[in-house]
Amino acid sequence: MGFVAWIWRVRTASGATAVQIAESVNGRRRIVAHVGSAHTEAELGLLVERARELLDDPGQDELDLGVESLAPRTTLIGQPGAPALFDEPSSAAGERGPVAPPQVVGTSSRVLYDALAAVFTELGFDALGDAVFRDLVIARIVEPTSILDTARVRSDLGARPVSEKTMRRTLARAAAGQGLGAYRDQVAALCFDHAASSGDVPLCLYDVTTLYFEAEKEDDLRKVGYSKERRVDPQIVVGLLVDRHGFPLEIGCYEGNKAETSTIIPIVKQFQERHDIEDMVIVADAGMLSASNLTALEEANLRFIVGSRVTKAPLDLASHFRWHGDAFIGGQVIDTITPRTGRHRSENNEALRAEPVWDRQQHPGSWRAVWAYSTKRAVRDTKTLTLQENRAQAVIAGEKAARTPRFVKTTGDARRLDEAALARARRLVGLKGYVTNIPAQLMSADEVIGSYHELWHVEQSFRMSKTDLAARPMFVRTREAIEAHLTIVFTALAVSREVQRRSGLAIRNVIRQLRPLRSATITANGAIQTIPPQIDTDRRAIIDALMTEKS
Repeated sequence: MGFVAWIWRVRTASGATAVQIAESVNGRRRIVAHVGSAHTEAELGLLVERARELLDDPGQDELDLGVESLAPRTTLIGQPGAPALFDEPSSAAGERGPVAPPQVVGTSSRVLYDALAAVFTELGFDALGDAVFRDLVIARIVEPTSILDTARVRSDLGARPVSEKTMRRTLARAAAGQGLGAYRDQVAALCFDHAASSGDVPLCLYDVTTLYFEAEKEDDLRKVGYSKERRVDPQIVVGLLVDRHGFPLEIGCYEGNKAETSTIIPIVKQFQERHDIEDMVIVADAGMLSASNLTALEEANLRFIVGSRVTKAPLDLASHFRWHGDAFIGGQVIDTITPRTGRHRSENNEALRAEPVWDRQQHPGSWRAVWAYSTKRAVRDTKTLTLQENRAQAVIAGEKAARTPRFVKTTGDARRLDEAALARARRLVGLKGYVTNIPAQLMSADEVIGSYHELWHVEQSFRMSKTDLAARPMFVRTREAIEAHLTIVFTALAVSREVQRRSGLAIRNVIRQLRPLRSATITANGAIQTIPPQIDTDRRAIIDALMTEKS
């Protein structure tokens, strides 16, 4: 009794091609093993190769005829119009020849690239018509690096390779000035359209930061200025306007020694003119609080909410201190008025027990002021003041050599504790003030406070720009290169914010989870096919959140 084994291919009811190993025993065929079902030519080639490996198992007896094992070239069953995995040569059918095994020629994080590209497209940024710009933005999100190293990142993501000169030409276009075709203007307009369709544009948050350079000399833009890190490197001042959820709307670049208070008006006016907006609310921290800024916003018919300095509390709350002393309860809110300028006499009559209700006509020399007391803030402020008092006492006693700290009063060579200033500071612990030109009839005190507390979104956007997108330090030199860099960062921030909104995860977390999903590109007998990775349920949920039905 003898048998012959061979590879059997058959079309299934679903349209796939089943690969099986069959044997013939005494003239009857029997299926020995089902290797799998193929839906593409590449999958079919892999299954055929696997079947051959099973037939070549050393455990099987084999008659050695002393000839080379060859595979017959036959036409495989595949999709109509699809390229065949094993192309038939012009020679007669049935010619035999060796079949090379499939090989992996490369892998890439194409799943991550496609997900970020989908968000980029759905934000409307494809309107720029620049695929290289899109790839530079995606590379900035995935792995911020130099322009020389960006080609490696793009290749790892499976993007089409381009030369360094092509990327630099794209950066030159991104740095172009204002106008209908300027990239920055187009991106800002598209960001506004997106925010208007899904957010609350009338309330915008503003803040500034500094970006330093690894350079020794200043120029017209890069100048040494105020730095919270006390750096002496040349820097620029960057202003960022976002909606109440942190989605970027406008970005501005200013000289490194420019005061923060002088940046808000130009960027707000630019935003207002670009989108023809007449009614909006600007929220900024106390660093933006200056009489000229608030007056300029008022004259532009804009409403504002800014933080107030605690040193203004004694004048604003004079009536409260007279009638109630310095006692406050947790969560207490006092709605009153504050002078527009420090030289202006307060319009608040402390002889009256009730706080005045701000009215633009009745109080032309004042703004509305909202003061809130927090027990938690009071505990934190008290602890800070105690540390400052201890430091002052140590300096007075000569135990600590340092520049004169707070609450140390110097008279000649003698130093003593400024007890009056310390007592005044302790009266104000737990208080936080807010200045606005929005009447109480339009916005309650709680809404004013709540709107101001949204500022953490713009601060978070700055942190994302500095850390996740590595906007600092910068190694470029010319203004054009700086503007191009900021345009890339601004666009990348918009995409990152939208990714976070859709997925509910930090952008770094999304990158860490999706980048290891590698697509494999294989070649089998001249045919090239990309095989997607196996994706688990959790990562599939992230991808589904980023890829809408339109994607």
